[in-house]
Amino acid sequence: MPSLNRDFFAQEIDKAFSVIPERFRNACRNLAVIIEDGSEDGLLGLYEGVPLSEYAGDPTGMLPCTLTLYMKDIAEEAEASGDGVALVIRETLWHEFAHALGFDEDGAERLERKWEAAWQERYGERDPSTSSG
Repeated sequence: MPSLNRDFFAQEIDKAFSVIPERFRNACRNLAVIIEDGSEDGLLGLYEGVPLSEYAGDPTGMLPCTLTLYMKDIAEEAEASGDGVALVIRETLWHEFAHALGFDEDGAERLERKWEAAWQERYGERDPSTSSG
């Protein structure tokens, strides 16, 4: 398992964002991504703020919305599921980002699948950290 530190998480977050269409990334320019050690509730991630679908206008001047990823909880989920930490980071980020866009749980899951397909097309494998060899 890769070292669980903020630098590793930040690199994986950047890679995960790379397959989200630019128009969505630009639309959520008022979003701060935060990496925390862990949550009290066992959450992998949390979006807090006004979803893009509910903005009354330009978000300039508003406090940023936040998307928080919890390192310890993500690592525990990766170990329990047998998935790599990078995959759990990616799926969590995409899910919470979908909420930032205004999608409900079903819509967030649909976007996760769409972005996973884009990931596989770009990088060629679902989770390189769990492949052998």
